[in-house]
Amino acid sequence: MRKIIPIHVDPGSLSSEEKCGYCTNTTCCTYITQELDTPRSMEDFDTLLWQLSHENIQAYKDEGDWYLLVNNRCHHLQQDGRCGIYEIRPQICREYSNEDCEFNTPSGEDDFDLFFADYKSLDSYCRKRYKTWDRRWEKFARDNA
Repeated sequence: MRKIIPIHVDPGSLSSEEKCGYCTNTTCCTYITQELDTPRSMEDFDTLLWQLSHENIQAYKDEGDWYLLVNNRCHHLQQDGRCGIYEIRPQICREYSNEDCEFNTPSGEDDFDLFFADYKSLDSYCRKRYKTWDRRWEKFARDNA
């Protein structure tokens, strides 16, 4: 039987090029983010609720900007965590910087100004932000009449 001996490496001691070779989680290739227009109205937040109603979708606010977080593994990620199309990977993958990646410190909810893991958490936020949240459909109807 083959025994795997874990290697513990200080992320700070590795160059950018070396980090990917030691990373076993390949977290950077298991999600994408899309910047959103800042939600300002109940209608904007209602749309965001709809987006969070879908599987593997979360949202967060970081440094004043809003993002949709789509937790979905890259099709080209191999079992060993390496890219299966590395030589012909898209430009955005080539430009990605791992200077401050999850290999250094895993990301968590505390890393964001606001984090919404699901529909329920965003709905709770909206109820606190808008006293008339449960009557928003009446406002939508008036505004679109």
